[in-house]
Amino acid sequence: MSMSQPSSWWQRYGTLAQMAQAAVALLGFVAILFQINEIRTNNRGASARQAFLGYTELAFQNPKFSQPDYDAIKAGSREEQVQYESFVSYFLYACEETIAAFADKREWQASCDYDLKPHLPFLCEKNAAQPAYLATYGAETQQWIKASLKTASVTSPDCKLGKT
Repeated sequence: MSMSQPSSWWQRYGTLAQMAQAAVALLGFVAILFQINEIRTNNRGASARQAFLGYTELAFQNPKFSQPDYDAIKAGSREEQVQYESFVSYFLYACEETIAAFADKREWQASCDYDLKPHLPFLCEKNAAQPAYLATYGAETQQWIKASLKTASVTSPDCKLGKT
């Protein structure tokens, strides 16, 4: 074979073994990307479950907040009002996390919908007095709260929960 003879197409890119090695490396890289995505998904799910479990424990320890008499809380001490607001914030955070992590599982949304209803008078008043409050949550959570307020006919200025 002389130097002037044209080389085959594959010789320009390397031997067959080198091409196979490159293909295996590429497949390995793709597999690692899939694993990273799976780990991320599993971690998000575990984190969401932990947040919701924390909320459930908090609700168990504070039944006066999980099924509130909002008029009594408003008439109570400033400390109790702050505790209640923190309780609702934790609840909304837990729901935001679980709904995002388990978007394909309707039961998480149903659970949050059920637990949200008694807090609607507070959220209505809070949104009327401090509209920036809801902005501390994601757009989907804001829409969920506003839709729930509308569905339950809880509107400002009275913000009362109807007997629906």
